[in-house]
Amino acid sequence: MSAPYTYNTIAKPSQAEFRDRGSRFIAYAFPVQNAAECKEKLALLKKEHAKATHHCFAYRLGLDGTPFRVSDDGEPSGTAGRPILGQLDSRGLTQVMVVVVRYFGGTLLGVPGLIHAYKTAAALALQTTPVLQKPVEERYRLQFDYTRLNEVLHLIRQYDCTIHHQDLQLFCRLDIGIPRKNLAICLLRLGDLPQVEKTPVPAAG
Repeated sequence: MSAPYTYNTIAKPSQAEFRDRGSRFIAYAFPVQNAAECKEKLALLKKEHAKATHHCFAYRLGLDGTPFRVSDDGEPSGTAGRPILGQLDSRGLTQVMVVVVRYFGGTLLGVPGLIHAYKTAAALALQTTPVLQKPVEERYRLQFDYTRLNEVLHLIRQYDCTIHHQDLQLFCRLDIGIPRKNLAICLLRLGDLPQVEKTPVPAAG
């Protein structure tokens, strides 16, 4: 099977709320880049909702969707994290985290009720933000003399590359993302430029 050229994520953060028998389920959806960012988002929500009963979540990362994590945060096993993850998977999303904060309303909902509540809250949050198809990028570091800058920037624009970091001095360094569909031709054209060094850069985990 050929490697994908694009993946689906969400365009921007979103929030929604679902209520059942006095309990409030507040869902937050975020586009994320890595597990460290997921940890930061969760910590901020735990601080914001310090009096909440549970902070359950799921995220899926990576282009093959392999890295993922779910947490029931004290709810009965399988009643929160997995239903939230199911909503990500039903939409084919990756690089996305959903956290559902619960304020207990005094009435037990039972296992089916909890599954329904966490699933619904996650679905509502994801429905309020557009799905965004993004190109799969390969990271490269370019190093070259300043006199080559205009030629390099022209190529980067021509092949829809993303500049992730730049250091423009007498000797320049650019960290760029090259869309996978343009990778071969872009590297070939960069190779035609004298004294431009290009090195693959592993994606941040």
